[in-house]
Amino acid sequence: MDFSLSPAQLELQQRTRRFIAEEVIPLERDERNTRHGPSEGLRDELIAMARRHHLVTPHASVERGGLGLSHVDKAIVFEEAGYSPLGPVALNIHAPDEGNVHLLEVVATDAQKERWLQPLIDGRLRSCFCMTEPAPGSGSDPSMLQTTAVPDGDDYIITGRKWFITGATGASFAIIMARMEDGTASMFLADMDQPAIVVERQIDALDSCFTGGHGVVRFDGLRVPASDVLGGIGEGFRYAQVRLAPARLTHCMRWQGGARRAHDVAADYARQRHAFGQPLIAHEGVGFMLADNEMDLHSARLAIWHCAWVLDQGGKGRHESSLAKVFCSEAQWRTVDRSVQVLGASGVSDETIVGRIFRDMRAFRVYDGPSEVHRWSMAKRIARG
Repeated sequence: MDFSLSPAQLELQQRTRRFIAEEVIPLERDERNTRHGPSEGLRDELIAMARRHHLVTPHASVERGGLGLSHVDKAIVFEEAGYSPLGPVALNIHAPDEGNVHLLEVVATDAQKERWLQPLIDGRLRSCFCMTEPAPGSGSDPSMLQTTAVPDGDDYIITGRKWFITGATGASFAIIMARMEDGTASMFLADMDQPAIVVERQIDALDSCFTGGHGVVRFDGLRVPASDVLGGIGEGFRYAQVRLAPARLTHCMRWQGGARRAHDVAADYARQRHAFGQPLIAHEGVGFMLADNEMDLHSARLAIWHCAWVLDQGGKGRHESSLAKVFCSEAQWRTVDRSVQVLGASGVSDETIVGRIFRDMRAFRVYDGPSEVHRWSMAKRIARG
């Protein structure tokens, strides 16, 4: 593996870095940043700014208006975007839209791409991915899916309840995963402005970086025509992996930027703040924490790049993405946690961005599969030899 950046990659990295620093970071204290994420108005403003810099939805195909980034390219750009909690929103690479763009480009029909994918890539609308359910439904175990899709002539009737659906409030359409009568699963596309789709409420969560927050969504006999089935009937579990394997990795990429930002803030503070007659960084207790941060950041970046390289070589990357998800989420979390400790009172308040990154990032060890589930998956693979 060659870890040096090509001239094109370096230009894109620096262009993204300047955009985040000069235009996005100044908006971090905007009052339109709500407990449930940036408002639609703030999101629209951010995307308009990114569009002027030709940075909107860069992971989409060139034919659809993106930059056609490889997975390694994404590792570079997404880290730079993640340096601000608003960066992924501005570039239209936040969850769940980023993963939905990937899934639709791979699986959707031409008509579905024109109706839903193209406006999503253009940043003109948002989407949500409806898979997770309250107990006894599916969470880390998708085989426990309770939402049903029953054939009715040329249509399917979907009934069920989902929760922790990121971006549900304000989303224009949903990708819905439902169980078929034979026990398989399928995915369906549906506009959200239908009476049979009810967003019951938003869930108050630690994080506040996703537009629309996290919602509870109910499907009351939603009628979906066969033309709006995503891919083939009964292929839902397979398509979930098409989406989730790279999506786990792109989470790592974005949070690499957030962890690096937290470390930079803490290191700058430690160089300037004095205690007991010398700068904080001169005290081993502080200096060693910052040294550990650099080691965790370096190791996490290597894990991201390795998994990205595997995907770019045509590998499925399912095992590698599980490994990266666990390793990066925990290394990046340690980095932010140490940064809070270095900052002291400033770290546990809103005096710096680090407190917000801390709250936002804690969920990363849970969503898209908690660390324990991925460890279990890797252990089963080891047992097979």
